Amino acid sequence: MRTAFHKALLCSLLGLLVLPAVSRGQNQVMGRLQFVAKTDVDKKSGVWIDGQYVGYVDELKGNKEIFLLPGEHEVSVRQSGYTDFTEKLTIEPGQETTVNVSMQKDPAAEYSKVTAEIKLKVTPDRAAVFVDGAYAGTAHEFGGIGRAMLVAPGKHHVKVDLPGYRTFDTDVNLLPNQKITIKTKLEPGSITQADPALTH
Repeated sequence: MRTAFHKALLCSLLGLLVLPAVSRGQNQVMGRLQFVAKTDVDKKSGVWIDGQYVGYVDELKGNKEIFLLPGEHEVSVRQSGYTDFTEKLTIEPGQETTVNVSMQKDPAAEYSKVTAEIKLKVTPDRAAVFVDGAYAGTAHEFGGIGRAMLVAPGKHHVKVDLPGYRTFDTDVNLLPNQKITIKTKLEPGSITQADPALTH
């Protein structure tokens, strides 16, 4: 009896010693991606990896930091009124790769002298907002006191998207100087239900 008990105890102890080693091995397979951003515009810009929206720069850390399989990946950072920042990276197993984000103003961007205003009340407010197919920012940037999106009067398509949630979209037709508020609570859904139009 005593021998059987000792064997069971030894097996249990060995199991505890092996588990952390397996976990460490799995972490060493993936490569960690770290973003460095200096300006507020850089920090609030949206990030796409291999065509898939993953969040905005300043939130991709801690429990939201990005781990990628080894190999080549394309990282794109976008912000309304700025040219896309795109880098092709080679991710190495267990290594950290740093992306220094530096957004540059788009000289071709046009701004209307007369505007209308859209405020957003979206849950969760870290969701990405697209206007007429272009990334505009996160919902948080356009909600609350003193925060809103200025757009040219006329028809616009507004889309709100976040991985793991169902996409919300709506059409608006705004008059000059008109102010509206769009409210929605995103419904949980599979990441495979993301709108493929947002990955291009």
